[in-house]
Amino acid sequence: MKDFAGPFALAVTGAKKSFGKVDVLKGLDLTIQSGERVALMGPSGSGKSTLLNCICGIEPLDSGNIQVGGKELSDLKRTELEKIRRENIGYVFQSFHLLPTLNAFENVEFPAQLVGMPRDQRIQRVTDLFNDVGLSHRKDHLPDELSGGERQRVAIARALVHRPRLILADEPTGSLDTESGGQVLELLKSLSIEIGVALLLVTHDHESTRICDRVIRMKDGFLISD
Repeated sequence: MKDFAGPFALAVTGAKKSFGKVDVLKGLDLTIQSGERVALMGPSGSGKSTLLNCICGIEPLDSGNIQVGGKELSDLKRTELEKIRRENIGYVFQSFHLLPTLNAFENVEFPAQLVGMPRDQRIQRVTDLFNDVGLSHRKDHLPDELSGGERQRVAIARALVHRPRLILADEPTGSLDTESGGQVLELLKSLSIEIGVALLLVTHDHESTRICDRVIRMKDGFLISD
């Protein structure tokens, strides 16, 4: 398990974000400890996606602070912000977002290349992850040759290959059937425990929250329960 320097993988303080006259985030606070799994629920339009975009640096806050792995995002230049995102955050999306021209192995290897991991180390790590997700026999296949559940397992391996501090998972089972979705959830849980990575899971599905330590709810730009 990774030895983290501080207790929090994510710390959001007084986060405010507006688009035009619409206030989307209204001064919310959120902390997630290293290794903690947190589910974020709420109706469409409550601000969940905006919060994720701000955490990963796609959208800047209007005011407030976000720290990922102890680094304050608002203090960083764009190149520094991209480096923090690559090294500290992994992403799992509902629509997989695999690169269609790369095979499964190459898709997982790609983030490790971006952070400058030596070739021998990344080949071993990707190989180990394919064993973990049960897809060693599919590693040479292109994404469109894989089932939805297999593609999501590849996406989880890709999110973990560089040993991030935090995984952001946005409705990761939303496009899967019940059986595949359950397998993906158990995989997220087991690998997050093994590696010691924190998980922020955005979901509408109460069943998905069973893998989490904590459930928080958003409504109209506020966290209304924790």
